[in-house]
Amino acid sequence: MPYEVVSAYTLVLGEHPGDVVEPDPGDPDAGGAVAGRPEVSVHTTAEDAWRALDAGVRERCGMRPRPRRVIAPDAVVRLADAWRAGDPGARYWQVTAHRLPIMVPELARSVASVR
Repeated sequence: MPYEVVSAYTLVLGEHPGDVVEPDPGDPDAGGAVAGRPEVSVHTTAEDAWRALDAGVRERCGMRPRPRRVIAPDAVVRLADAWRAGDPGARYWQVTAHRLPIMVPELARSVASVR
């Protein structure tokens, strides 16, 4: 079977144990909160991944969402680095590009011309 290569982009955004995401009513020792988990998302384009990073950092900082326009990766990196600088031992983010080989089944053969 022939292969086709597709691109995918993963975003990991999180804060180590100080991030509280939801209350845990079943655990009285937790004080009603559980340690946060990193957000992991997969995107089909780099622009979508950078936009998701921008939205995630803005949400964690209590900032208003960015208007819908072209996203500048350098500006998003500066924002994310500034957010991380607030607690560099606990906060982290990463956008990674992947090239994934996908098997494509041969559905029909091209017909050879007959003379």
